[in-house]
Amino acid sequence: MTSDPYANPRKTTTIRRLGPVDIAALREAVLAIPESVWDAENADKPNRFEALDRTRHIVFRFVDSTRDWRRSHDRALWEAWRPLLEPVLAQAVAPYGYARGAFPRVMLARMAPGGTIKPHRDANPAAKWPHKIHVPLLTNPDVTFFVDGVGHHLPEGEAAEVSNMSVHAVDNAGSTDRIHLIFEYFDLDQPEPAWLERVVAAPAAAR
Repeated sequence: MTSDPYANPRKTTTIRRLGPVDIAALREAVLAIPESVWDAENADKPNRFEALDRTRHIVFRFVDSTRDWRRSHDRALWEAWRPLLEPVLAQAVAPYGYARGAFPRVMLARMAPGGTIKPHRDANPAAKWPHKIHVPLLTNPDVTFFVDGVGHHLPEGEAAEVSNMSVHAVDNAGSTDRIHLIFEYFDLDQPEPAWLERVVAAPAAAR
């Protein structure tokens, strides 16, 4: 389980099932994305972390700094995809009941058959506060999401918050791609943690 003193106490420490969402229109559009677009967007992605291995991404929104989740920006494809993404985002986060929420990172993640994401924690400060939410758009029964060594299967069309402060990993042992909509979400009305300004102001060498 997570023991990070900087983590948001509202975040799950394992998997929180958020319920079904209507992914039909988004799924159809995602499955029609040409390979050339996947390749180009993946080559330009800002989230280049070793643990991600061969997983390709299309990033719609991203944080301005990996030290601060409060400031983020739209990337090139956000405006075109917004009508398809926003209804899914809204349905997925409804159980939280926040009057004002924000989505600092929004992306698609595509893992080929036989792909893995190595065990890791999301270490950057901007990942410690927002909820990390997955909506599977395409999967198979042999895709396993591990949290602290315990395996979970996330079915298509069911949103789930995952603990990114715990050690987590993914294994696609099936014969089809695994494509997830992955995003972060936080409550704009929740008081900011005391440590945030220290981290944001810290020199790069101290990170």
